Amino acid sequence: MIKREAAAPPPTLADALTSVREQRSATRRAFRMLRRNRLGVIGFAILLIVTFAAIFAPFVVPYDVDAPGVLTERLHCPILTSCPRYGTTETIEGSTKHILGTDQLGRDILTRIIYGARVSLIVGITAVLLGAGIGTMMGLFSGYYGGWIDAIIMRIGDIFLAFPYLLLAIAIVAVLGGGLLNVIIVLAIATWVPYARLTRGSVLSAKAQEYVVAARAIGVSDGKLLFRHLLPNVVTPIIVYGTFAVAAAIIAEAGLSFLGLGVGASRPTWGNMLADGRSYLSTAWWLATIPGIAIMLTVLSINLIGDWLRDALDPQLRNIE
Repeated sequence: MIKREAAAPPPTLADALTSVREQRSATRRAFRMLRRNRLGVIGFAILLIVTFAAIFAPFVVPYDVDAPGVLTERLHCPILTSCPRYGTTETIEGSTKHILGTDQLGRDILTRIIYGARVSLIVGITAVLLGAGIGTMMGLFSGYYGGWIDAIIMRIGDIFLAFPYLLLAIAIVAVLGGGLLNVIIVLAIATWVPYARLTRGSVLSAKAQEYVVAARAIGVSDGKLLFRHLLPNVVTPIIVYGTFAVAAAIIAEAGLSFLGLGVGASRPTWGNMLADGRSYLSTAWWLATIPGIAIMLTVLSINLIGDWLRDALDPQLRNIE
């Protein structure tokens, strides 16, 4: 007679408290690593400032972003600099009235930079969440079921990878048109494949583990096995890759806006500001330089945070800690 092993006892309150303590310990460990990572602290501080300014833009900006510019104040230079007054040989000094100067229509650069941060963060974060969601689902089904499902999903991914990333985005925007929502959809469609491949590889490795084999043996459903057991164990590399992908999406949105295929000229974006300033590089350097610096600092801060997350979520480094 074959003896059946006793079923595992249900989790107790002590087990739940232990799990909570472990999660808190992991969080504290991650922030300890952040404090020791000076570049990570700098990146976190920069991104925090940009995010705060973008969220509270109506209360932070010195001028109304929708107000028409003052033509008599066009092309005023930033504070602590001097430049010729437009159309004359007279030299003017930058003032606190327009800390970062004005553009060719007399609009305040600081106001447009802060509102441009809103667009960049919304597009970057939303596009990555949508693309990661699509790619992760595709990768889960592809890696778990294999066979013809895996073949179809991976061949579709190969077709997407056959086109250059920016060229594919331009082609889709040309079909769908511009606008904030369309740009987000375009970037999500153009970037789901890496998430699918990354998830598929993790699932192929994880589904051979003993806990997956045991779950199958006791009759756990595929949906529960995929989303309750496999997904939490493959999500770490997705989070790290997604952090870097936010920076790439911000650059892609700026590139599309620079080409006139972004969210539209009516909404201030860093790419639009770069496009407007390229005609004034020799006479008003700040029109293109300041948006470029904003893009560089934001992307750099996100990449620094991505490096910290990669170190904090690496199991080998956690063991060292």
